[in-house]
Amino acid sequence: MATTTPNPTMLSFEAKPYAFSFSLAHTALLIIDMQRDFLLTKGFGEIQGGNLEAVQASIAPTRKLLEACRGAGMMVVHTREGHKPDLSDCPSSKLIRQEAAPGNTQHKLVIGDKGELGRLLTRGEYGHDIVDELRPLPGEPVIDKPGKGSFWNTTILHQLKARAITHLIVSGVTTECCFATTIREANDRGFECCGIEEATSGYNDACFKKSTLDMIHWSQGLFGFIGNLKPLLEALAPLSVVMPEESGSTPPQTPPIFDGDLTIPSLRRAYRNGLSPITVIEAIYDKIEAYQKIDPAVWIHLEPRDAALDKATKLGTKFPDRGALPPLFGIPFSVKDSIDVAGLPTTTACPPLAHIPSASAVVYDRVIDEGALFIGKTNLDQLATGLVGCRSPYGTPHSVYHKDYISGGSSSGSAVSVGANLVSFSLATDTAGSGRVPAGFNGIVGYKPTRGTISFRGVTPACLSLDCIALSTKTVSDARTIWQILEGHDPLDPYAKPQIAFERHVNSIGPHSRAFKFGIPPPEALAMCSIPTRRMFNETVSRLQNLGGILTPIDWSPFQKAGQLLYDGTFVSERLASLPDEFIEKNRSALHPVIAQLMDAVIDRKSSAVDAYRDLQAKALYTRHAEQVFAYSATGVEVVIVPTAPTHWRIDEVLADPINKNSALGEFTHCANVLDLCGVAVAAGTYSVAELSGQDKDEGVLPFSVTFLSGSRLDAEMLEIARRFEESMSTR
Repeated sequence: MATTTPNPTMLSFEAKPYAFSFSLAHTALLIIDMQRDFLLTKGFGEIQGGNLEAVQASIAPTRKLLEACRGAGMMVVHTREGHKPDLSDCPSSKLIRQEAAPGNTQHKLVIGDKGELGRLLTRGEYGHDIVDELRPLPGEPVIDKPGKGSFWNTTILHQLKARAITHLIVSGVTTECCFATTIREANDRGFECCGIEEATSGYNDACFKKSTLDMIHWSQGLFGFIGNLKPLLEALAPLSVVMPEESGSTPPQTPPIFDGDLTIPSLRRAYRNGLSPITVIEAIYDKIEAYQKIDPAVWIHLEPRDAALDKATKLGTKFPDRGALPPLFGIPFSVKDSIDVAGLPTTTACPPLAHIPSASAVVYDRVIDEGALFIGKTNLDQLATGLVGCRSPYGTPHSVYHKDYISGGSSSGSAVSVGANLVSFSLATDTAGSGRVPAGFNGIVGYKPTRGTISFRGVTPACLSLDCIALSTKTVSDARTIWQILEGHDPLDPYAKPQIAFERHVNSIGPHSRAFKFGIPPPEALAMCSIPTRRMFNETVSRLQNLGGILTPIDWSPFQKAGQLLYDGTFVSERLASLPDEFIEKNRSALHPVIAQLMDAVIDRKSSAVDAYRDLQAKALYTRHAEQVFAYSATGVEVVIVPTAPTHWRIDEVLADPINKNSALGEFTHCANVLDLCGVAVAAGTYSVAELSGQDKDEGVLPFSVTFLSGSRLDAEMLEIARRFEESMSTR
């Protein structure tokens, strides 16, 4: 029974579990996958063992429905399941699952193989297109989808919202698969959906159709509505215009002895087994006191031992159940002193700029909430400007590997505190490589997430439109753990990215699950690197290839040009914009001489608004070019691998030539935030100091590091490749 409401554009017809009401202007007919590959003989459906009788019988009712909806002026959307010809959007599980089933004698053809209707489920092939009876009219959107549901990796959500669609009439094949999946996806996204029983079918209706439809409308329409064709046609009839034909657990009694391993998984295991965080704090402070004799320039503020022990005691009291500890229970950490901790001065290594915040930075609060223990605030290059670690009034830290060599900056103390095994991780920042270079020079991991995915509120800016939080950790896995805790949209952060973003598929099984494509800089870009850097970078490339990496040619120009844009262009002027008016003039005597020289150079440049806009336009262009390098296609790469730094300078070398030596260190880091990339620096072995200096008498070793770069919000993929590389280094 159909009824028409007083408002002629509001319609209602009988359905399960109750009448489905919809506004014509806000409703679309969605026809799912009425393709030759699913409906005709020799197509993908029949090859997979499908009985075509029922699905072919659904063509005529679907055609009636289509004609009625067209006649009523309703929006019509068609979908087609299939993949790009290069199969770059096809998960390996989908590609080989049935063919690889034990005892399979049914077929050996898989997606992309040649069938009688063309390559199976491949876009552009004859079998991929919609059957003639239901051919789309011009203006009717056709959504090509790579999966069972219509909302995965397609534009359908945007297209429906752009047309103010809130309700969907759904038809098509197969009932048990794409039809039901799409309704579930649409339901999750807030649409009201009604499936039409006669206009959908599957390959085994006797077993699946009724139960599938019942699952949709059961429990008061939990997932949607199911209606019949006749009542709907009757509801639409008064509004229809005839369309032309063919128109187209308990801890032990004796607590374990702390073994000194500060990696997060190790500490978690130890705490579960009864280790007290008090024991860890005592051991850490003993080590900190000893290390201050080796390098007194790591800390700007160190929590008193008694205060840290008191916090550890309270933490143990708060969480007595060792089987239910928060993820960062008792994990010690440091904070770069440009990040606010309530009640403590934030100096940014520039005393005139120091302030005592009443609230802590978002990132600090989040790790504290998860049980982490704060140890202190670390040294940095003044105003977070520099890659050397030699520009602070609080002293010059050195690499944990060698007292004569720089620590890197600006997050110098953060990296040293982790590299010297004084804390498990440090919250740092990265604008031009300041989270990656010091990590490389101290043999740890430096992770710079995609900008805007971790809140930057409560951090003194260096170059605000490019700044982001960075994580100094012992391992890639530790970095990922902290990232997952910190990540999240902050509506009060003006540079925060939306929480929902496009995600790529996962290759869970088969050869694809281990393979990845990577690019590297061209020889001319690598020519500036030192001899050990070039040698060890070549070894890294070979190691990646042994891991399943496919070395792929890339266009290096956007990376090079974006890197030059950062300091050769007007973006450096934003560092002045982050400071109070007349700050340089009023506080020159308190500035580090190199920082004053750099800021004077920016002022003397007298950049104009025209210059700034030209650089913004260039940034946009280079970003688009870089996106193509990481494109979701057969030619795109998952990661670009670069040396974290081209060489490792001695402290005296930097002091003698501070600006040029600093600039050289950013050759492979400056581009990342300009291009909105994510990046992670990973330790890749050591080499002798003598190899670098050319002097046989020089003793000791230095760390080598490579950085994995990837596109915006491709952090998960990048980190997994980096983790695999790191694992390969530990099993040499």
